[in-house]
Amino acid sequence: MYPINDRQYIATCSEIAKLLSVSLSSAKKKVEIQIAKKGSKTIEEKRQVAQDLLKTCENDNGNKLSSSKILDKLMSTLENEDNFITED
Repeated sequence: MYPINDRQYIATCSEIAKLLSVSLSSAKKKVEIQIAKKGSKTIEEKRQVAQDLLKTCENDNGNKLSSSKILDKLMSTLENEDNFITED
């Protein structure tokens, strides 16, 4: 797939990247995968796919499901297990 150089499309991808705490290229790749799944051909359809993905990310972020917050929760320790290490 050739790169899309539409200003609105790139701005939407940058918002997705900000919400997901990933790079712009990763966000664009995520959108391009959705575009390929839906078979979008025109730039308007591609913009709409990006907008739909942005709305999904905003909903997930509003529900406190962002990847960075999930990782923070997973990396927290229980109060009595701060110094616990398992051996191989």
